[in-house]
Amino acid sequence: MTSVPGGRGACRRAVVAAVGAAGLTAALAACGGMSDAGGSGAKNAEGGGSQDAGGGQAGGGAGGTLAKTSEIPQGGGKIFKAEKVVVTQPKEGEIKAFSAVCPHAGCVVNEVSGGTINCPCHGSKFDITDGSVKHGPATKALEPAKVNVKGGSVSLG
Repeated sequence: MTSVPGGRGACRRAVVAAVGAAGLTAALAACGGMSDAGGSGAKNAEGGGSQDAGGGQAGGGAGGTLAKTSEIPQGGGKIFKAEKVVVTQPKEGEIKAFSAVCPHAGCVVNEVSGGTINCPCHGSKFDITDGSVKHGPATKALEPAKVNVKGGSVSLG
């Protein structure tokens, strides 16, 4: 019988390396989906129904219209997932905007309810008036976002 250099040991190492690479790829793919966890709905502060977080209007990009002010619930807000912005209306006529990316782990917030902007990943909650942390584990506020309010429309600024 003839011996092959490396023999079974080399083959075994190749199989172990391939399985390890496949496992790493699967683990990274699973982690990559975390920023989208929890869906795209947003609820108003009164516990009302889910709202589309995709923007719905054409031209939602930089400078484009995100929504009409009437579509932002008073005491609540609306999340624009594609633009990674959350727009709130703490009081009638007062429009605020923040990054929809949680500073704790980079997840996108998925709900505005009970006066807070909520992150699905670890339960952080942020105040709709100033983006400050109301409940951790986040320790930093949501970054303010620039929007323009003109003629009853909210657009990215």
